[in-house]
Amino acid sequence: MAPIRFGLIGGGWRAEFFTRIARELPERFQLVGVVQRDPQKAAAFAAQWGAPAFAGYAELAAAEPDFVVLSVKPEAHLAILSELHQLGLAVLCETPAALDLETMVAIWRLVEAGLRLHIAEQYLFQPLHAARLRLIGNGGLGKVSFARVSAAHGYHGVSLMRQFLGIGFEDAVIRGKLFEARALEGPNRFSWPQTERFVTTRQTLGEFDFGDRLGLFDFTDVQYRSPVHSHRVVIRGERGEIADLEARVMPVYGQPLTRSFTRNESGRYGNLFGYALEAMVCGDEVVWTMPYPNARLMDDEIAIAVAMERMGEMARGQGAGPYPYAEGAQDQYLSLLMHEAARTGETVRSVRQPWAG
Repeated sequence: MAPIRFGLIGGGWRAEFFTRIARELPERFQLVGVVQRDPQKAAAFAAQWGAPAFAGYAELAAAEPDFVVLSVKPEAHLAILSELHQLGLAVLCETPAALDLETMVAIWRLVEAGLRLHIAEQYLFQPLHAARLRLIGNGGLGKVSFARVSAAHGYHGVSLMRQFLGIGFEDAVIRGKLFEARALEGPNRFSWPQTERFVTTRQTLGEFDFGDRLGLFDFTDVQYRSPVHSHRVVIRGERGEIADLEARVMPVYGQPLTRSFTRNESGRYGNLFGYALEAMVCGDEVVWTMPYPNARLMDDEIAIAVAMERMGEMARGQGAGPYPYAEGAQDQYLSLLMHEAARTGETVRSVRQPWAG
């Protein structure tokens, strides 16, 4: 297949994930142009990544991308999406698509009118989470009834919770709580602070009661990137559970097994292929295989590359796409309700939204 052609609107830190992936995988992806509000910044960004800078969206559309990545502040999404819809462009929109329910519904009206819109929700495609989902999908846990996710903030954490539980658009009774505590400050996106510092952290707890399934959300704002604030995931089914890096299952009654999730990596112990992830293994079973052999990509970049590839396939009429807008909207809607419950201390109930069908 010819490389997937994509355009990019935006130029911040997050936008560079897409350009790095294209540079690492030129046989898969081609950046055909960049649009930013500031022409000088656009020219510098485009030159850095070897693509033309365009003055507007119509010029970008003329370059015939398979789809456009929208990576700007969420407040600007609705207006830009309206213009891109008029130009007939498919869009992979960064998270979240909107910050409030009214705007989410307005964007949904564009989708109803024909806008091909998917959300760049990548967490379910990260190797470890994808491996967990494969084990669940293969029936290793039986029917799943409980998931506790302490691995990502807001809508990302809700997305994982829904994926693990197999939740679509079912209504939920939601309770929440905020808790502040003192903790060691973790690293930023690039490095550790120059000196040891303690900060006041905010922990958000959320309970989602879907009737026959229960989800618990738990995240602290210093948890990202910090090796002293671990990620924790517990998924319970009728035949066993996943707890962090272990799966406890009973494929044969009376013979319980504990299997560990491990990474197979090249570039070690005399291997000269280059350092790269090759597979995720659970016990003696390969449950995830690297779709980009020998590519030097971190887990988040692998996940975003999967989303980009699926978006390109959808735009060419060859697949369902990575993450429909309706799914991303539901994640954000439930996240907003959780934060409302945590802020007010009151129990809230979700109601069916237009995108739920």
